[in-house]
Amino acid sequence: MMFKIEIWSDYVCPFCYIGKRTLEQALVKTGFNNQCEVTFKAYQLDPATPVDSDISVYESLAAKFGNSVGQAKEITKGVAAHARQVGLEYDFEHMVQANTLAAHRLVKWAATYGREALLTEQLLNAYFVKAEHIGKHQVLLDNAEAIGLPRHEAKAVLDSDDFLTEVHQDIAEAGQLGVQGVPFFVINRKYAISGAQPLEAFIDSIEQIADEEGIRPATKPAGNKKTSYCTGDSCHSE
Repeated sequence: MMFKIEIWSDYVCPFCYIGKRTLEQALVKTGFNNQCEVTFKAYQLDPATPVDSDISVYESLAAKFGNSVGQAKEITKGVAAHARQVGLEYDFEHMVQANTLAAHRLVKWAATYGREALLTEQLLNAYFVKAEHIGKHQVLLDNAEAIGLPRHEAKAVLDSDDFLTEVHQDIAEAGQLGVQGVPFFVINRKYAISGAQPLEAFIDSIEQIADEEGIRPATKPAGNKKTSYCTGDSCHSE
């Protein structure tokens, strides 16, 4: 038996990359890493972001929360520290805000090649670790080509409205599910994990869901018993 995991996320959401990595680590520790069918669902935190924006993340955060750039830098320090805990080195110093609609459309296209997960990881790494402007078509094309996707086809997708409907469907579905923030994980269409929970919470959620669904790990779990964060049909930390 398999876990069917749907992940709503955005490529400029720092906690989405952290949550993705933490989930991956939890699946390895519980022995279920080869028993998952993962689908990435589109979500836009700020659809109004200009496509050609060159505003720094610090300036963007300061404007959004009514803080100074200095205060925005302090906020990101905590996020960067959280990212390091799961092996990610964020470069907030060089990041700029980016509109992610084109990125989401391109990942939908990559799924037709079976490379949805690869491009998702590539774009998250490009934005948060390499501080690349993933709102720009040239950057998206370079990253698609880097994982072996045909550049000319990727360009044709970006120059059209292809996969726009699929992206909007994902966002509408998030609304129907009551998603108010990302990352948001849905397992087997029955269980939800909201946010970039601690590794222990992911482990406990996966183990409890596996027990309820009758799924046994194919590989030997790494261990570590934790306190459960699951209640009813929803898993979260308190």
